Amino acid sequence: MSVTSTFTVLNHYREYLLEHYDNFPHGRYVSVILIRKTESETIFRTEGSGEGLVKELVTAGRREDTREPIQRVVISKRKQTAVERRVGRELLREHGLLGTVTVGREQRPCALNTNAPCGKCIDCMVYGYAAGGGGAQKSRVMTDDAYSLAPASLVTGTRTFNATFDNGTMRNPFDGKASTSINEDEYVLPETHFLDTETLKDVTPGEFQYVLGNILRSTRYGAISSRQGRVRNMITAVIFSDTEIFSNLELTQEVYDLLLEAQGGNELDVPLNDALVERCVQQATDTLLRDLVGRPPLVVRGEALGRLLEETLMLYREPERLKGLLEEVTASYKDLP
Repeated sequence: MSVTSTFTVLNHYREYLLEHYDNFPHGRYVSVILIRKTESETIFRTEGSGEGLVKELVTAGRREDTREPIQRVVISKRKQTAVERRVGRELLREHGLLGTVTVGREQRPCALNTNAPCGKCIDCMVYGYAAGGGGAQKSRVMTDDAYSLAPASLVTGTRTFNATFDNGTMRNPFDGKASTSINEDEYVLPETHFLDTETLKDVTPGEFQYVLGNILRSTRYGAISSRQGRVRNMITAVIFSDTEIFSNLELTQEVYDLLLEAQGGNELDVPLNDALVERCVQQATDTLLRDLVGRPPLVVRGEALGRLLEETLMLYREPERLKGLLEEVTASYKDLP
């Protein structure tokens, strides 16, 4: 018996998933609606740019009276999937399921950003790759920039830091010269909420479990260190459809309006309550889905969502069963042209 056939909950939604990977698109979409909440100081910026946080000037809400421009902090799409890919690749490496690639006369393991992906592992096949010497796979995990619900002015701060020497001062103990290691960082405050949708296109049940596990197991985003970047991903709905649903920005603006209405003010009162944000996300999702051009989508939330996530949780608690699933998915790519 295959591991895939044991998914008693996920198998209820098999008509929205593929039995096997196919090179041709089939228009089966699975959208995971996420609330990403910072749990420590967090920095989202372009590495090496020397700039502060990434921000965008966008319209605050969708109502006529909330359409003034505001700056929102942005988590770029690459910063989201790069983290989740690394988490997934840790798992594949643990079970020896990352492929190898010949570079010159050397055999090297599949690795990100080396211009030499193996093109055979789950990570390459799901998140995509492009090899310099030929060969490519388009990503089947579609993401977008995630926006902070509240304006940047309410959810950011700056901190000055320095690096002292062993003697606990800013003076070099050997030559007495003053240290130049004084810097200032702009950061996102803890308990800041971002809204995000990850859309999986034409994935199999095994690939779905792999991506979902990566999202749930990823905990640090942005400029990562042992003391910052902690983020909690909360899944509020899984939506099966035959076309792509609304954008992150539309969802953020709709939820912003609902939060203002719920709080009864002209400006959001932060930090926001988790339950209130989740309730507004559900309401906004229902509103935006009314404009979807396609078959009525299947929205999984509440108890049904809880059962779906519990099945993923149990899978990751059983190492041998999880390994069996990853091997099944990897083997399914073996005979591809």
